[in-house]
Amino acid sequence: MSHSIPFNNLNAIATHLRDVLDNGITNGNKTKTIHQVLLFAYNGTGKTRLSMEFKDLRKDGESRNTLYFNAFTEDLFSWDNDLEENSIRELRLNTDSRFFNGLFELEMDNRIRPFLNRYADFNFKIKTKEIEIKEAEKSITKTVTYVAFEKEIIVDGELELVENIKVSRGEENIFIWCFFLAVAQLAIDEQEAYDWVKYLYIDDPISSLDDNNTIAVASHLAKLLKDANGKIKTVISSHHALFFNVMWNELNQKKKLQPYFLSVNPSNNNYALRYTHDTPFFHHVALLTQLHEAVESDNLYTYHFNILRSILEKTATFHGFSNFSACIKQDANDEEGVLHARLINVLSHGDYSLFEPREMLEENKQYFKKILDDFMENYRFNPELFPEPITETAS
Repeated sequence: MSHSIPFNNLNAIATHLRDVLDNGITNGNKTKTIHQVLLFAYNGTGKTRLSMEFKDLRKDGESRNTLYFNAFTEDLFSWDNDLEENSIRELRLNTDSRFFNGLFELEMDNRIRPFLNRYADFNFKIKTKEIEIKEAEKSITKTVTYVAFEKEIIVDGELELVENIKVSRGEENIFIWCFFLAVAQLAIDEQEAYDWVKYLYIDDPISSLDDNNTIAVASHLAKLLKDANGKIKTVISSHHALFFNVMWNELNQKKKLQPYFLSVNPSNNNYALRYTHDTPFFHHVALLTQLHEAVESDNLYTYHFNILRSILEKTATFHGFSNFSACIKQDANDEEGVLHARLINVLSHGDYSLFEPREMLEENKQYFKKILDDFMENYRFNPELFPEPITETAS
């Protein structure tokens, strides 16, 4: 399966992905069970449309059985910004969707909070109220469900609760993502309200996050899926190379993952899926450039060890080594390279917060720079990709 598989349309790809998840992949007399499909595709390829094609697939007489996260999921949440009074701002929920099954019966707010507390420093309440609306020249009463956000701030040395705030777009996105994770957890736990869920389809949950946030979201998602142990089959699609790579490293440990590249031919709108083998697609050169810039600007954070480890792992695989430590230069006083390998092991397994990226300790910065410099010296890359810093001269 080393070649590209051609498809005429997205429906055919969705059908193929379902088949892979349902029946596994047969090679000779062996069939490999697949719990997750990991899909890399650039923006504009059709990832969101593919997620909807996958969602719409079902056998005759069956209802839809896919819980999905994509742009349509985000559209289930919309703001009422109180334009008249400019004081009460509410994120309203379209409760006509099955996504909100068991919203109050299952105390969804208490299930969302543990996920949200990993990332955010604000709180929320899910409420209902009656509003008057006009329909066909008649006023009717309608019940709306909404989220009211609140945050504690320090005013004159005292902690004060500010209610009915409008959170930022990034905070809104992470709240919706945590809402989805809570629903997915209920489906994995086989709660009756979500017993219709047989598949998850997750499309680009981190499109606007920076690298340390990307690592955090990917690591938490991978843990949830590993704990599910294949009870619900999952497709994850992304255009983000780092997210793709973290998901690969986390989920491939159980060898039940199938990674693909999705591409489209703009001349005829035909598609192709290509299996990535044991070394997934990874923008290693772009990430090395990023690490080089972080060193030169002295903006080194602990999550940069994750990126460096990923590059070392892929290099080790390419050169036939079983461990990334083989790509670490050995010092005279550390013949086995144990010190630097242990340092990367320890510092690349952190649990990262959205709002608290941790800067490296000065001693760790020096270790990081040495490991990276030795790697760049040992494995030849085009030096034009890593320009020397510009030094300003006094006029």
